[in-house]
Amino acid sequence: MTFAIDRDRLVDTMQEQAEIGATDGGGLHRLALSEDDRRARDWFVEQLKQLGLEVTVDEFGNTFGYREGADPDAGTVLLGSHLDSQPYGGIYDGALGVVAALEFVRELEDRGVETAHPIEVVNWTNEEGSRFQPAMQGSGVWVGDHDIAEEYAKADSEGAVLEEELERIGYRGDDPAEPQRDYEAYLELHIEQGPYLEQRGADVGVVTGIVGFSWGAVTFEGEADHAGPTPMHTRSDALVAASDFVTGVRRVPGALGERTVATVGSVDLAPDSINVIPEEVTVTWDLRDPDDATIDEGRQRVLAEADAAAAREGVDWSFEDRMRASPVEFADGCVDAVQNAADAGGYDSLRMVSGAGHDATHMTAVMDTGMVFAVSEDGKSHNEDEYTSWDDCYSAADTYAKAAYRLAGE
Repeated sequence: MTFAIDRDRLVDTMQEQAEIGATDGGGLHRLALSEDDRRARDWFVEQLKQLGLEVTVDEFGNTFGYREGADPDAGTVLLGSHLDSQPYGGIYDGALGVVAALEFVRELEDRGVETAHPIEVVNWTNEEGSRFQPAMQGSGVWVGDHDIAEEYAKADSEGAVLEEELERIGYRGDDPAEPQRDYEAYLELHIEQGPYLEQRGADVGVVTGIVGFSWGAVTFEGEADHAGPTPMHTRSDALVAASDFVTGVRRVPGALGERTVATVGSVDLAPDSINVIPEEVTVTWDLRDPDDATIDEGRQRVLAEADAAAAREGVDWSFEDRMRASPVEFADGCVDAVQNAADAGGYDSLRMVSGAGHDATHMTAVMDTGMVFAVSEDGKSHNEDEYTSWDDCYSAADTYAKAAYRLAGE
């Protein structure tokens, strides 16, 4: 049977979810465990119920919709992504993967198709990691990579505690946050969030794995003083050291490799007054590469840059590691299913490694895993300019559905 999803319905469903937390700039502001995240979760649950799926919510808020298969001994095919967004992010990041999974099941229902394997659609809690760290938090708890008690205790910048926020929005469920069934495979669709598909004229990405990364923060401690009377040569300015460190982090990838990237994405300083020399500044780092040893070397170079910057300004420094993920390779069977689906749809494809982390990173620990990428225009993401044309959304979602159909079996 030739299998394809409904393009118009895919677009309509994408636009419907994009209204929840919509920004004036055409993006999304739907932070994890916020009121808008609650509304998006409620919307998702309603979609699952309309499809007749069995809905469950685990104790970390991960939400599942289960559809039985014909073979009682067959493992479940897990599909989905996440509905939370970055601050003032785009409407496609994560959400396209959830919508594509829903549309796949809708097509099965419309055609009256019974698959051999059960199918489960998931929305993971806090993939983005913008409000609570680390990123990919819900999937990490679910596979046992993170301790749930430690993650419950995490707080956002305003002091709100994750466990309390889960309870407040009504999504601290009863089921244990761990696999409740035997799983055959996990398949995720996501926008690329990079320029490679567009630059190479490809319609879809066949993802073969995900880079690893190191997240952490360096704190520089100087001495607060009056910005007027204090001579320049007597100052211990934590922000000067931090600024020196930022440019140092930018230089690190050049010494490591073409695929290495490093970013300083957050700066917090005190006392944060226009006429006071900064006393304490905390700066984050985000370093990524497809090779584990390169990540470790890069982290050491980042810390060496911090030490040198502190010494030049005469301030103290300390650091904390916030997250470490090793690179992963996807299972040949899942990669082949995506490749065959792209070929069957007549789409030009590109095999590639993801430069961003995804929930699929954690899934590789417990089941075969694969991913499909959609084109990101100009490679933009994590901002309101993020854009994937409806044609490109459909090409990727159709490939995803065809691959899911192959994995689930008729």
